[in-house]
Amino acid sequence: MRRKDREVTGNEAIMQIISRCQVCRLAMCRDNVPYIVPLNFGAELEEGKITLYFHGAREGKKLDVIRENPQVCVEFDGGHQLLEGEIACAHSFAYESVVGFGRAQILESHADKARGLEAIHRHMTGKEFTFTPEQTGCVAVLRVVLEQAEGKRRPVPA
Repeated sequence: MRRKDREVTGNEAIMQIISRCQVCRLAMCRDNVPYIVPLNFGAELEEGKITLYFHGAREGKKLDVIRENPQVCVEFDGGHQLLEGEIACAHSFAYESVVGFGRAQILESHADKARGLEAIHRHMTGKEFTFTPEQTGCVAVLRVVLEQAEGKRRPVPA
């Protein structure tokens, strides 16, 4: 990272940034063609690793791409605020962001899918839910364990 003064290190600090985001961009690649989608998500720190969950339709391009190439990149960003300057080139932007890399896994069992859906709903609503096999059978749930993640922040000056 070029700007070490803006680097956010440690999975706990990175999880704090992720917890403030509502959307994760999931990037995939098929036949050297990138494909990116914005998704709602859930996130947990499991055995010291950041684990992300996504849900969607049981069929479609996203699942087709992941079946061919499970390597993915994720991006989160928030805390956006324009920092005005006296001249055009002095303007800047406050933000915080995370970029991570991992492998997507399409979950199959009711228990695994329910855990993912619980994490997603907990993150999005702040509430706890349980899911029946009928409910988990209607959706695809993805799990991505991040093998690498780095955060970056430019706060609003005090």
